[in-house]
Amino acid sequence: MDSVSDVREHARMTAWVHGAVQGVGFRWWTRSKALELGLVGHASNLSDGRVEVVAEGPRDHCERLLAALRSGNTPGWVDTVVERWSEPKGTLSDFAQR
Repeated sequence: MDSVSDVREHARMTAWVHGAVQGVGFRWWTRSKALELGLVGHASNLSDGRVEVVAEGPRDHCERLLAALRSGNTPGWVDTVVERWSEPKGTLSDFAQR
């Protein structure tokens, strides 16, 4: 197994962030972190109060974003983060706040 190619493997991470995460700058903060990591995707408010984060890029960068979402250093208050990994679709070109 080639560890360099494993680290650079691209992935799609979808995370649903539960807690007090709407109206507190959470999507802006997430976009900023994602752009620092060179990821594309979006952060969107859901009608049930969660924020959905979709990020594509190197898997290790997606894992770093996921760790940041769980870090306790986010705007608002994060109770739980549930994630799903899948193959990247390759249709995204920026990281948007929706």
